[in-house]
Amino acid sequence: MRNANVYVNEELAGILTENDNGSYTFSYVEQYFNDREKSAISLTFPKSQKEYHSKSLFPFFFNLLSEGVNKHIQVQKYKIDENDFFSLLLATAHEDTIGAITIKPVKA
Repeated sequence: MRNANVYVNEELAGILTENDNGSYTFSYVEQYFNDREKSAISLTFPKSQKEYHSKSLFPFFFNLLSEGVNKHIQVQKYKIDENDFFSLLLATAHEDTIGAITIKPVKA
C-alpha cells in the first residue's frame, strides 16, 4: 500500500492510497472535510462523502500526468515503468501542476 498527500493551494485536503490489490482510495482529511469554507478538490469528489473508491487510478488524478514526449522523458529520468501511474504521479505532480492540486508522497 502506498499513500500520497493531496494538496489544494498547499493545504492538505486528502490522502490518495494505492491499495495492495491495485485499487485506489481517496479520502478527505478530517479538518479539510469539516471546513464548510473549503471547496471540494473537484466536481468528481464532492464533499458530500469523505471517502471514494476505484478499481483504477481516478481519472481526476490520471489527468495530472504528462502525456507524449513529456511522459517519455519523465519515465526515462525517474526510471519508472510507463504504466506505473501512481509512481509517476508521486514523481511529477508535487510541483508545477496545472491548477491548484499538487500530490506529494506521505513521509513515514
